[in-house]
Amino acid sequence: MTARVLIVDDVPANLKLLDAKLTAEYFGVLKAASGPEAIEIATRELPDIILLDVMMPGMDGFEVCRRLKAAPATEHIPIVMVTALDQSKDRVQGLEAGADDFLTKPVNDLALFARVKSLVRLKMVTDELRMREATGQRIGALVGTSTERMLMTEPGRALIIDDRPTSLKRMCEALSIEHTVTVAETPDEMAQLAAIGDYDLLIVSLTLSDYDGLRLCSQLRSLESTRQTPLLAIVEEGDTPRLVRALDMGVNDYLVRPVDRNELVARCRTQLRRKRFQDYLRDKFQQGLELAITDSLTGLYNRRYMESHLAAMVQDGLQNHKPVSILIFDIDFFKSVNDTHGHAAGDTVLKEFAQRISQNVRGVDLACRMGGEEFVVVMPDTDLSYAMMVAERLRQRIGEIPFKVEDRLELNVTVSIGIGVVEAAGDTGEKVLERADAALYRAKRDGRNRVVAEAA
Repeated sequence: MTARVLIVDDVPANLKLLDAKLTAEYFGVLKAASGPEAIEIATRELPDIILLDVMMPGMDGFEVCRRLKAAPATEHIPIVMVTALDQSKDRVQGLEAGADDFLTKPVNDLALFARVKSLVRLKMVTDELRMREATGQRIGALVGTSTERMLMTEPGRALIIDDRPTSLKRMCEALSIEHTVTVAETPDEMAQLAAIGDYDLLIVSLTLSDYDGLRLCSQLRSLESTRQTPLLAIVEEGDTPRLVRALDMGVNDYLVRPVDRNELVARCRTQLRRKRFQDYLRDKFQQGLELAITDSLTGLYNRRYMESHLAAMVQDGLQNHKPVSILIFDIDFFKSVNDTHGHAAGDTVLKEFAQRISQNVRGVDLACRMGGEEFVVVMPDTDLSYAMMVAERLRQRIGEIPFKVEDRLELNVTVSIGIGVVEAAGDTGEKVLERADAALYRAKRDGRNRVVAEAA
């Protein structure tokens, strides 16, 4: 994995040393010798990660971090503070300023590279989600909203395992002030609870006496339900090899024993904020996707989705020698509903019509609104005789029960249906749609309220 790293340090020797180490690992390196220069370069170049010295004249690292995290262009760039400061209060101050991690000078190379790679992987995920959101906004599928309100609006749910009673008690007491904490007694219980519990944070001791904590972390990362859940590891001071392995397998953050309660709270708060932001982006993308492929009035798939999906369904049918039937529906005399009773009544009819279609087709069938009063159902593995039976049933279901549009107003609605079937090599979705449309035209020409199939 490669990435662009911005190094910020007012000591030329430190810049040169880190530059050499990172370049040897094939990272691209940018350098800044002061806080203002770092902000300028970060804003212009948008590096993948920033290694930031704390003790600098003029503007210290804490202030640089706060300014970068406050700017929309740079707020998502991971920042690791590299400093000689080794007090817990300094780490807490950095975390509260927005830093993602601390490395103490002299920097251990293994820890440095592992941390950089871990945070870059995390940033890649966030960047992808942000790009999807931006695309959704450009095409009008998403509406931009402020995210500040949702970052820490409610308590988180943490699941923790540690077989040291005193340490476990102190961590639970510290976290319970802001969050709901559940304790797992065994690794098996941890994995089971994590899989079904929808937790916001998982905390695992890597020094369990009867089980390999790294193996538990690996299990949690392999489960689909916990793959994206922040994972915080508890390690012994100086146990760099175990920490590097943990970061390589996807652990998001770590704490060194003895665990400082303020640092614990600060790191958990950072992980929860990041998770909620990523959840927000995923939810917005899913909403945008649904808006992009569904009809907002009826909830059926829209024409865009049908046209993009139809070709694949037809091709699959031809390859597997299975017929595909296409039904086109047109509500009879729908214009008179709008003209006589208003568009609100027309919308009610369309929604009820879509619901009746959905209730009378299979889950594998693709029901779509093409536009106006025209609907399409694509039925895989369906020959003409079965398609005729389904179409006739739908025609009857629509015509036999009046559509209630107001308290005292019910409308009798009928539908004309045309059918086309994919049966031969060379058939395409467009060709079969044309045949179904021709059949629909015949149904309307011959008196409406009927089903007609157009032969190939």
